[in-house]
Amino acid sequence: MAPTLPGARLEAERMPGHWLLARLGKRVLRPGGVELTHRLLDGLDVGATDDVVEVAPGLGATTRLLLDRGPASYVGVDRDPDAAGRIEELFAGPHRRVVRGSAADTGLPAASASVVMGEAYLTMQPRSQKEKIVAELARVLRTGGRFGLHEVAVVPDDADAETHEAISRDLTESIKVHVSPLTLGGWTALLEDAGFAVTSTHVAPLHLLEPRRLVADEGVAGAARFAFNVARDGEARPRVLAMRSSMRRHSAHLAACAVLAERR
Repeated sequence: MAPTLPGARLEAERMPGHWLLARLGKRVLRPGGVELTHRLLDGLDVGATDDVVEVAPGLGATTRLLLDRGPASYVGVDRDPDAAGRIEELFAGPHRRVVRGSAADTGLPAASASVVMGEAYLTMQPRSQKEKIVAELARVLRTGGRFGLHEVAVVPDDADAETHEAISRDLTESIKVHVSPLTLGGWTALLEDAGFAVTSTHVAPLHLLEPRRLVADEGVAGAARFAFNVARDGEARPRVLAMRSSMRRHSAHLAACAVLAERR
């Protein structure tokens, strides 16, 4: 039996947008797509001596790429029981486990990881929670350890408060999850304030639901299957179209970013 998808028990109109897309067959749910994920992983340079912590692994697309690099150990952290159970089932093995709990209070030992990463998670947290999560991940990471995040960014850095508010309001309404992206400078400052030194940043367009991005992330067959599922699902289709419309409406001020940092 296939693992239960997170949010599967909810009606389409109430399901968080990322889990709705997953139900329709989308497997890559990262803002900058698979290319930006690969840039993040290349920068983290995970190897056989690394102890890795991944926050909110979701469907496990990045988890698989991480484990292919053969780290010494892997810990996933996810408060959603279905998501955590899915990762446990898909990637069971020695020195691999999943903590079911908040990323702001993982319960993991201090300085127990050499690499920490998260994708498309901090964007969905309010500012105070972002700070708590990053502080907790700094506690878990050893001095000199590497941190990577892949999130939604508002561009340019001097975008005004009205733009931020409009983006947050529209995306929250369409995705049904709180959305509050920062500018690239904001993400950098968030990490620096928690004791990290940012080593590199990368920016890509936010084209999550555009045809070219769908094909790049899912392959031709996967993109076609997703489009077919959207077309035949009368309850889900308006939600997907609303998400795409809100992203297009703010396309001039939305991007995906990857930020790499070291624990000071």
